[in-house]
Amino acid sequence: MEAVLFLIIIGVIVAGGFLAAFIWAVRNGQYDDDYSPSVRMLFDNKKQSEPEKEISESNNNNLKP
Repeated sequence: MEAVLFLIIIGVIVAGGFLAAFIWAVRNGQYDDDYSPSVRMLFDNKKQSEPEKEISESNNNNLKP
């Protein structure tokens, strides 16, 4: 019974720590940006160099019947 009580106390302490971290993040503006995640998928991550383009084009040509 003592072990269960100990685990419950530790669980409440850990949950309180996560709650405090969440409240701190909200107050410091972690979740303020609502616009850029919705348009992030519209932009390329990196530009392909010429050899990479040739490789990807040749792979695409091999897939055509």
